[in-house]
Amino acid sequence: MAESRAPSVIFDIPESAASLNPVRFHSDRHGNHNVHGPSFSGFKKRGHNLGSRSWIKIDQTGNSKVLELDKFTVMRHCSLPSRDLRLLDPMFIYSYTILGREKAIVISLEQIRCIITADEVILMNSLDGSVLQYKSELCRRLQTSKDQPDELPFEFKALELALELTCTSLDTQVKELEMEIYPVLDELASSISTLNLERVRRFKGHLLALTQRVQKVCDEIEHLMDDDGDMAEMYLTEKKERREVLARSDLYDQISTSQNVRVVSNSAPVSPVGSCSGVRKLQRAFSSISSSKHGSFLSSSSGGENIDQLEMLLEAYFIVTDNTLNKLLSLKEYIDDTEDLINIKLGNVQNQLIQFELLLTAATFVATVFAVVTAVYGMNFEDSTFDNPSTFYWVLIITGGFCGMLYFAFLIYFRHKKVFPL
Repeated sequence: MAESRAPSVIFDIPESAASLNPVRFHSDRHGNHNVHGPSFSGFKKRGHNLGSRSWIKIDQTGNSKVLELDKFTVMRHCSLPSRDLRLLDPMFIYSYTILGREKAIVISLEQIRCIITADEVILMNSLDGSVLQYKSELCRRLQTSKDQPDELPFEFKALELALELTCTSLDTQVKELEMEIYPVLDELASSISTLNLERVRRFKGHLLALTQRVQKVCDEIEHLMDDDGDMAEMYLTEKKERREVLARSDLYDQISTSQNVRVVSNSAPVSPVGSCSGVRKLQRAFSSISSSKHGSFLSSSSGGENIDQLEMLLEAYFIVTDNTLNKLLSLKEYIDDTEDLINIKLGNVQNQLIQFELLLTAATFVATVFAVVTAVYGMNFEDSTFDNPSTFYWVLIITGGFCGMLYFAFLIYFRHKKVFPL
C-alpha cells in the first residue's frame, strides 16, 4: 500500500543519486561492505549512466518536461519488470505491444513507446514526428478537457491517442503507396519492360513489409479484446481509487481496534487470565470483521468490473486497422492480377514464337526435300534424262509442286490438331 501512495517526485531525483541507490541498497542488505570495491561500484555507476535515456513526462493537467532517467528508476516508479522495458528498446524497430500491468500500461506502437500510469505518461523522447505529435496533441487535449467532464479516464485518453496516431500513420502510408503503385502497374500492363518490373518489385517489397506491420497492430488489438482479464488490468484509475479506499479502511480499522482495546483495559478490574483472553477475542473479532469487509469490497468491485468502455474503444480502432489491412490486401490482389496478365501476355508471345518456329521447321523440311532431288540430278553420272534438256525442267516443276503440296499438307495437319489457328 505504501508503494501505491508513493508520489511521482521520484522523477526529480538527480541522476547521480538515482544511479547510486541500487549499489547502496545491495550493500546494506547483505551487510558486507567489502564485497564490492571502489572499481566495481564505479563500474555499476557507469553502467547506470549508460542506461539512462531521455523521457518526456506528461501529467494529467497537460504539463510536460524532459527528464533523464535510467531504467531502474522507471522500473521502481511504475512497478514494472525489466522484460517490459526491453519492449520499449529502440533496437526493436517495429515492436507492437499493449500490456496491462498492476500500475501501468506499456505501449509500443511504431515510434510511440510510452508507459501510462493513472497520473502521468512517461514517453520515450525522440526526434521522430510521431513522438512530437503525440506529445503536443496529448498536452493540448488534456489542457482543453481539464475543466470539462469526460467519461474516459486519463489512461484511456493516452491509449486512445497512441492508437489513433498509429492507425492514422499506417493508413497514410497505405494511401501514399496506392498513389505510387497504381500508375506503375497500369504502365506495366500496357508496356512490359525491365524498368517497370524492377519498380513493381520494389513496391511489392514495401507492400509486404507494410502489411506485416498493420497485421501486427491488428493482431495485438484483437488479442487484447479477446482477454477480459487483460482489459480489466488496464483500469488504472479505478484500481488506484480502490487501493486508496482500502488503505483508508485499514487505517480506520486499526484506530477502531486500538480504541476498543483501550476501553476494555480501562473497564472494571477482572482476573488477569480473563482480561487477556477477552482482549484476544475482541481483536480476533475486529480482524475477522475487517477481513470480511475487505473481501466483500474486492469481490464486488472485481465482479462488477465493466470493461465495455475499453472494449468499445479497442473495437473502433480494430475496425480502422482491419480496413487498412483490407486496402493492402486489395492492393496485393491488384498486383497479383497484373502479374497474371503479364504472364498471360508472355505466354501468348511464347506461343506465337513456337508457332512461327513450327512453320519455319516445316518449310525447312520441304526445302530439304527439293534440295535432295536437285542434288541427285546434279551428280556426275550418265542418264537418258540429260539427253533432252527440257526433261530436267519437268523434273524441277514436278519436284516443286510435290514440295508445295507437302507443305500444304503440313498446314492442314496443324489445323486439324489445333496447334494454331489458320
